[in-house]
Amino acid sequence: MAKNKTFSLKENYLKSWKFITESRDYIYIATAAFFIFALIAFFVPIPDYLRQEIIKILKEIMKKTEGLSQFEMIKFILFNNVQSSFLGVVLGVFLGIFPLFFAAFNGYVLGFVALLSVEAGGAGVLWRILPHGIFELPAVFISLGLGLRMGMLIFQSAKIKSFKDYFGEFIRVFILVVLPLLAIAAIIEGSLMFLLK
Repeated sequence: MAKNKTFSLKENYLKSWKFITESRDYIYIATAAFFIFALIAFFVPIPDYLRQEIIKILKEIMKKTEGLSQFEMIKFILFNNVQSSFLGVVLGVFLGIFPLFFAAFNGYVLGFVALLSVEAGGAGVLWRILPHGIFELPAVFISLGLGLRMGMLIFQSAKIKSFKDYFGEFIRVFILVVLPLLAIAAIIEGSLMFLLK
């Protein structure tokens, strides 16, 4: 009996990836929404009022990170990414509307930032966006995809049991897969922002 209660990291990690694989269609949808809106922001002229609003948001973020040490910068980025990723799943209960909106909005902002970067320093500056995105974006896509899948549970016959089972699976995925990816991304992004500011 004691053997059955022993926690196996490998077993739980494999179960996490199995659940991710089963959710791949939803993850693909979130990924597609992100990149479609990123491309729209990059190639389609942005209305001036929207441009000013996004710049305002970016300035507020820069103001919050002003004067932070390298460790504080990493902690700030990690906390915000963890919070956004977790909410992306939890708010998916509303038919998956919020995760889809988060994917589209974040994609649009990234496309806009990429456009500003190219306008200011040429296409070569895009390498600054790439390093943390390698780890952060997969974590975000997984979270938003799982949020979309959660929104579909409303159509299950045993809704309460479905939500309970699903949330347990999500917590495992979040701790063993999403959180480590976000931590690596925060270390890379926070260190680069600190060194390059």
